[in-house]
Amino acid sequence: MAHNHDHSHNHHFHEKREGNRKGLIIALLITAGIMVLEFFGGLFTNSLALLADSGHMLSDVASLALSLLAVWFASRPASKNKTYGYYRFEILAALFNGVTLFVIAGFIIYEAIGRFMEPPTVASGTMMIIAAIGLFANIMSAWSLTRTADVKDNVNLKSAYLHILGDALGSIGAIIAGVLMLLLDWYIADPIISVIVALLILKSAWGVLTQSVHILMEGTPPTMDKDELTEKLITIDGVKDVHDLHIWTITSGLDSLSCHMVIEDLADEQSILQKAIDLVKQEYKIEHTTIQVEKSNLQHTNCEFC
Repeated sequence: MAHNHDHSHNHHFHEKREGNRKGLIIALLITAGIMVLEFFGGLFTNSLALLADSGHMLSDVASLALSLLAVWFASRPASKNKTYGYYRFEILAALFNGVTLFVIAGFIIYEAIGRFMEPPTVASGTMMIIAAIGLFANIMSAWSLTRTADVKDNVNLKSAYLHILGDALGSIGAIIAGVLMLLLDWYIADPIISVIVALLILKSAWGVLTQSVHILMEGTPPTMDKDELTEKLITIDGVKDVHDLHIWTITSGLDSLSCHMVIEDLADEQSILQKAIDLVKQEYKIEHTTIQVEKSNLQHTNCEFC
């Protein structure tokens, strides 16, 4: 049996995590400041779209703080009770952030239904100015994350980033609603735009939830093809069979693989093992592998869930 661990990969992995931490801190400070402005601005202008956006920003502040806490937790070393360390805390944070997006969207829709019946008068000019400031802040927060953090592949950072994008949509929606109310006195635009923004938030939230649950259920990474990998391992000279193959994600950007590989009795097991490790690393970018090499005289109980 062999375990492969690449220190250069670890260095790059931790460099990315430091970038994630810096991006989250900048986005958190910007978002918290604008959240206060939009909340009091929504009360002053009587705008649901603006209050909805500030409420979403409140969830963003919590989301960014939780994501930052998750990055800190994940940096803690492994222990005898947590042999993989605390990397999974990031996935739990992403799951929680996805759930909060659903809750916020539901609240916005609930509030909007009441306003459809009796659309209140809204101070649209002031509302547009505050929404524009909020949009600028959202753009700056999103920029800080995309510049230094891994928002594409890290599900924790992606969930925080989607919160910010949802805020940007809310700000754009508030500006559009403000224009319609200012020019046409069409105050029902406020709840209509709010519902549209809520539905867009729900769409983003669903993606984060499904990805988080997939990782927590030890699902195969979406970029991996288990059958294809098995076939490639079997093509290594001297390999007779591959079974009990598992591929899973510990946290975003950190995948692992384990399998049993049956080889010919006279084959050089160390040579075959090295070829298998190199194949998995070069073609599938998995650098944390555990491969058990077996010959015909080895007997063990079959895995019931494999």
